[in-house]
Amino acid sequence: QLQLVESGGGLVQPGGSLRLSCAASGFTLDYYAIGWFRQAPGKAREGVSCISRSGGSRNYADSVKGRFTISRDNAKNTVYLQMNSLKPEDTAVYYCSAKYSCSGPGTNYWGQGTHVTVSS
Repeated sequence: QLQLVESGGGLVQPGGSLRLSCAASGFTLDYYAIGWFRQAPGKAREGVSCISRSGGSRNYADSVKGRFTISRDNAKNTVYLQMNSLKPEDTAVYYCSAKYSCSGPGTNYWGQGTHVTVSS
């Protein structure tokens, strides 16, 4: 069965850090660019970051630039999102998804999401 599984979410205080993981099973992750997306309650889903197949190209939404870092370990079939200096407005369900390229179309491979809550 082909799937992506996110983990690492939780409750953290403002200014804290979390590292999200996106692990693939049933297929090889390095065939795809991987994007992280988030959806806050009552809001549309938005793109957060994306990493190319090789890891040589990365992009970030302006709202997270300088605070979040995306990386990948193709040997472990896993992509990470290191989130530092978290703010309450980062509260959302975070999803990863496989894409053919960061600037190109997506696929039907989506994870189930992991909840991130930033609150004191």
